[in-house]
Amino acid sequence: MSKPEIILIGAGGHSNSCIDVIESEDKYKIAGLIGLDEELGKRQLGYEVIGTDADLPYFSSQFDNAIVTVGQIKSPEIRIRLYKLLKNTNFILPIIVSPTAHISRHSIIGEGTIVMHQAIVNAGSKIGKNCIINNKALIEHDAEIRDHCHISTSAVINGGSIINEKTFIGSNAMISNNLEIDSSQVISGGANILKSIKR
Repeated sequence: MSKPEIILIGAGGHSNSCIDVIESEDKYKIAGLIGLDEELGKRQLGYEVIGTDADLPYFSSQFDNAIVTVGQIKSPEIRIRLYKLLKNTNFILPIIVSPTAHISRHSIIGEGTIVMHQAIVNAGSKIGKNCIINNKALIEHDAEIRDHCHISTSAVINGGSIINEKTFIGSNAMISNNLEIDSSQVISGGANILKSIKR
């Protein structure tokens, strides 16, 4: 039985990591990437940039599945715009999970989220829509990561903590137990957060 096809929305450096996870999961066949005008015809790890955002209504008649493969550091707005564009053009946004990640069957993960190599999502945790859970990130029991967040490599979100929408947690950052981080925050790499951050 042939695998369903998926197109990747974003042809920059982050798409390479996403390609690797999708290939490893082996549930989808990558049909191509959507990028900028100047990227048309170029290739990322052998996959061609086949169109731009303007072409998504056309491609929605050919492909059912798509996922945002643009990274997020200073702002999530590009990822959010692309997510909404995919929803408005009736794509399915699957959950992509590396086979080396551990996802508890007692956790919840939202559509369009990608969980990368060796990440751990423990029991009782909730991950929202259109999130990046990067390599070796640890989401402990009963933590909640809300929509459009990026949890970077080796970051630790301890039990019971809430990371609100559009927040970036840098590599090796540690969020202590039962804290709340307000929406649209940028937590720098290596930070050790011991108190809630609210406006």
